Amino acid sequence: MKKYCFQRSFQNDLTLSKHLFNLLEIVFPELGITEAAEHACKLGASWESVSTPFMRFEDNIAVTHVGVLEIPMYLMGELVTVGGIHGVATHPEYRRRGYYREVMEEVLDYCDRRYKTLVLTTSQPELYEPFGFRYVREDMFVVKCNSKGGTHGLRSLDTGNNHDINLLNRLLETREPVSHILGVVKAKALFYVIESHNPLFYAEDLDVLACMNIEGSKLQLFDLVGTKLCSLQALLDRIPHPIEEVEIYFSPDRLHVEAQAFPHRLNGDDYLMIRGEFAPEKETFMLPRSARC
Repeated sequence: MKKYCFQRSFQNDLTLSKHLFNLLEIVFPELGITEAAEHACKLGASWESVSTPFMRFEDNIAVTHVGVLEIPMYLMGELVTVGGIHGVATHPEYRRRGYYREVMEEVLDYCDRRYKTLVLTTSQPELYEPFGFRYVREDMFVVKCNSKGGTHGLRSLDTGNNHDINLLNRLLETREPVSHILGVVKAKALFYVIESHNPLFYAEDLDVLACMNIEGSKLQLFDLVGTKLCSLQALLDRIPHPIEEVEIYFSPDRLHVEAQAFPHRLNGDDYLMIRGEFAPEKETFMLPRSARC
């Protein structure tokens, strides 16, 4: 019999969010997690509505947390519900006491009864390898092009505007997977926490949202969200700037382009860790930035 049970419920304990976000701000002060989560809630998808928290307390202080999300993914064309491990944190004053291991063991017992695949991203892969997670290589995709600049076919999305919030919710709820190799659908809360403060552009005639950035003549494309996916050329035709190179940070198998793959880790040290089955493992792919937990 286990001495402790770490699974908690945000619904049953209304103080749990405060304890959790206090812990996350202490461990990750540079990320602004509380603000991002509050913004996601205002957009219509709260952290608390999608995450199952596993937390250890000492003297009414949250000292360790591991969260579990359900992420609907298309893996090699098959829709799979994947378990996403996120928000892993231990209070600095309570480390090296075995708390993280105890909580993680209960998390894995919970997940192994529900999911064939677990994913997480981290800059410290050595923390997860003892629990059966393995590093899986990802690739960035580069397309050379000669787009002279098209019409003004994009507008910035305003996440403070109710019309644009409704538009964003509709697109995320009805989106096609950006790739059949690895694509994510319906993960609104995760998208909002990660992307809502990044530039978002909407092409009205395509009914497609682009997470992207332009540096000189280079386009960096992080995600496309739409009920019907557009080609890369259709997007370029709506950018009023010359584009000579496109860096795509997801598998481009649905964009109708020839792309060269290069091994790449987002932010330089973001390792994708997998536990269990993972059909795209021998393919060239990247988990979109908007779905990394």
